[in-house]
Amino acid sequence: MANPGSVPTLEDVAKAAGVSTATVSRCLNTPDRVVERTRTKVMEVIEALGYTPNFAARVMAAKRSNTIGAIVPTMENAIFARGLQAFQEQLYSKGYTLIVASSAYQPDLEKEQIRTLVSRGADGLLLIGSDRDPALYDFLNNQKIPALIAWTFDAHGARPTVGFDNRKAMTSLVQEVLAFGHRDIAVISGVTQGNDRARQRVEGVKDALLQAGHDPDKLRIVETRYEVESGAAAFEELMTDGRHPTAIICGNDVLAVGAIGRARAMGIDVPGDVSITGFDDIELAKIVSPSLTTVQVPHRKMGRKAARALIDMVENNTIVASVELKTKLKLRGSLGPAPVSE
Repeated sequence: MANPGSVPTLEDVAKAAGVSTATVSRCLNTPDRVVERTRTKVMEVIEALGYTPNFAARVMAAKRSNTIGAIVPTMENAIFARGLQAFQEQLYSKGYTLIVASSAYQPDLEKEQIRTLVSRGADGLLLIGSDRDPALYDFLNNQKIPALIAWTFDAHGARPTVGFDNRKAMTSLVQEVLAFGHRDIAVISGVTQGNDRARQRVEGVKDALLQAGHDPDKLRIVETRYEVESGAAAFEELMTDGRHPTAIICGNDVLAVGAIGRARAMGIDVPGDVSITGFDDIELAKIVSPSLTTVQVPHRKMGRKAARALIDMVENNTIVASVELKTKLKLRGSLGPAPVSE
């Protein structure tokens, strides 16, 4: 047994379990190669001694940390939660640990976090969206760190993507809105500078208007932060500027929920007076009243596929192909026919 107060070693575990140090290592690294009786005994001793493998030594020996870094724009709402959960589950099943950082939509902070994760030994990185300084990609190339882009799809991008076509998905949603008779449409968007997903969704609205013979240049757009209160303030701005839209397309569900809440506070009926739509289909979309018409994003499928692709890139130095996932329209109570002008 280890001396009281000392840090238990691999040799302490082996001695207490009556096995070799090689057997202890196999129990930790390749447990399927050890008979169950021996494995159970070794793991019981590890638990009793409180032994933790020397991470630094394992990294040096394997030349890999089995750690993946992910940088998301925000943790303040559930936009990325389901996708990241599935991403983490898939990584864990393959023996990888996930480290998550949040950039708060700040490019300089994301740049610092990328460099920090690389310096901490991350084997690969999951990044959200494609907009960032090309010098960062050069840095990752020089460091030989694979990076995968999620939450967007770009068949011709410099980095592989696992995600969906934001522009096409939003176009399909707005086509449904137009089919309900709406012509005076406005948009509450996230800040588009430095955010390709927000920008593509606005472009998707314009595509639908143009295809229907409407002038996209007349589209009213309010850009704001992805927060419930920001969505509420943007809704009030649109409804008090003298031109009342009959439908407001929101860049995500968080903004849409804020808009619905402010509509209720202002005595404006949804969808009787104005229809409101979102994007993402997070849990809020189903429980808000009226329930939210939105675009359902395959968050969990995206997370699993992104993990598998990134592991392949790390372990096999593979150049993986980009994967496009399909979205679905969820037509719910917040979208109704355009009000009839008196």
